[in-house]
Amino acid sequence: MRVTKERKKKRKKNKSESNKPNRCVVVGLSGGVDSSVALLLLKKQGWNPVGVTLKLPVWRSKCKACDAQRENACCTRESLAVAKRVCAKLGVRHVIVDARRDFEREIIDYFVGELKKGRTPSPCVFCNRRVKIARLLQWADEHGIKFVATGHYAKIERDEDGTTLLCRPKDAAKDQTYGLCLLPRPWLKRLVFPLGDYTKGEVYDAAIGAGFEFFARLRQSQDLCFVSNNAVREFIAEKIGRKRGPIIDADSGKKIGVHDGLFFYTIGQRRGLFFPNAHFVRELDVKRNALIVTRNREQLKQKRALVEDFNWLSKKLSKRARVFAQIRHHQRERSATAIPKSGRVVEVVFDEAQEGIAPGQVCALYRNGICLGGGAIKRAG
Repeated sequence: MRVTKERKKKRKKNKSESNKPNRCVVVGLSGGVDSSVALLLLKKQGWNPVGVTLKLPVWRSKCKACDAQRENACCTRESLAVAKRVCAKLGVRHVIVDARRDFEREIIDYFVGELKKGRTPSPCVFCNRRVKIARLLQWADEHGIKFVATGHYAKIERDEDGTTLLCRPKDAAKDQTYGLCLLPRPWLKRLVFPLGDYTKGEVYDAAIGAGFEFFARLRQSQDLCFVSNNAVREFIAEKIGRKRGPIIDADSGKKIGVHDGLFFYTIGQRRGLFFPNAHFVRELDVKRNALIVTRNREQLKQKRALVEDFNWLSKKLSKRARVFAQIRHHQRERSATAIPKSGRVVEVVFDEAQEGIAPGQVCALYRNGICLGGGAIKRAG
């Protein structure tokens, strides 16, 4: 049978279509400018996106006097309306997924549990692994979609042997790789970060250029999304209670005051001590329920941190190596030596002593702009 030119053309077209990669992508959409522009960029690049907003809980205070918020800062009614509006303008399907129980179990319970142990929790870092990106990937799996994108300032790159890497973005001031250092390594192959090659200013320009001028009027989210900054103390008191104990001066060893609970403080803290002269929290002595403070800020500096359950995002180090370490969001990286121990333990030795290294804080390691991974600090010394 003779095949016409038209049929050949059609067959060739079908074959080329079947060879195209799956361009469907789930986009985590908070209603903020970053995730909205990420969605916009993906749409322009030819992806077929679905906007997914996670519904998260908020602590509802029983205290009428404290400044408790009514909505989770990551998903207010305003931000949900914006997410819906952005999707409608771009012709993208918008879905709201209820993740409140997961958040309460995985983040709020974790936060309270760490405080009870006298540790400094890192809720945002754990939230990306346990709730936000985890739930987006789950929803993608349920709907046969391979890729998930977010508005994080980070890059996904591949080295010469094809290994997927998490790398720092163009905008160093907005770098969010620290908050992603605990993600399981296999997830990297499925993640897309459209803002990796953009600065925050360029993102705002893109939003305005697309007719989204209203982002200039929206408030930015705060540190803790589930409780207002002014109500954190009341939140802790309700969840844990109060447990009075001595405040001890590190230099004299004498009791100089009384605290309401170690969980109200963190290493390096100055505010909330209410002494005539500046004092800083040096240690939380859980066994004695004692808050150890000092007037000498140099006592807050330490050079070593033992990091447990280290999550390797790249090839595991087999021997000591020069690295850069980061122990807080938006902190400038510090030069250090990483010494791998047995299991998933890494000792980090800083070139210069660092102030306020606290158990529970996440420590992320970097080499050449690549995030090697991270883990929670077990102890400092």
